[in-house]
Amino acid sequence: MLALDFSILVDHLDMYLEGFIGTIRISLLTLVGSFLLGTFIAVMRIAPLKPLNWLGTAYVEFVRNIPLLIIAFMFYFGAGLPGFLAGSLALTVYTAAFIAEAIRAGILSIDKGQMEAARSSGLTYGQAMRLIILPQAIKIVIPPLGNQFINLVKNTSILAVIAGGELMYQADLISLATYVVFDVYSFVAVFYLILTIPLSLGVGYLEKRLAKSY
Repeated sequence: MLALDFSILVDHLDMYLEGFIGTIRISLLTLVGSFLLGTFIAVMRIAPLKPLNWLGTAYVEFVRNIPLLIIAFMFYFGAGLPGFLAGSLALTVYTAAFIAEAIRAGILSIDKGQMEAARSSGLTYGQAMRLIILPQAIKIVIPPLGNQFINLVKNTSILAVIAGGELMYQADLISLATYVVFDVYSFVAVFYLILTIPLSLGVGYLEKRLAKSY
């Protein structure tokens, strides 16, 4: 039976906490960015202008069908950006493609009559989308959005390759210093669970609250 060596956690707690805080910081930053960008791309994909539809579709199909690591390398080696910025932008751009599809599905589920009614009352397309359609669509897609946010937290590990400052990077340093692999990364898994389980429970709670408001 495998037994974890908790002395590794105790002796290197400062490094684990540094990575834990770094992961939270990166997650919050990219969560906001990917949500805003994803919403914008979703609106582009259903806008009444064909060029915007094509651009939005091209973005989604290109980004979600290549590995996240390749996107990070494009920003880091291709654009020559610093590691942290390259990783954050890669996470934002990558996650936004999946968020865009979720929000687009929510928008398409809204009765078209609501947009027509909003336009006939004097609202522009943008105003109708922002004030009438998007609030309802986001309520509908809370579960898939929550899943994407959880994936985003786990995907922050990509920064270990080009930047550091998050959990996986600190775990790599600890593993190199102690020559221990299983125990070190088992504790990392616990820290990720500390982040993702409350987020998952929170999304479920919010989903139930919103369901009662319909």
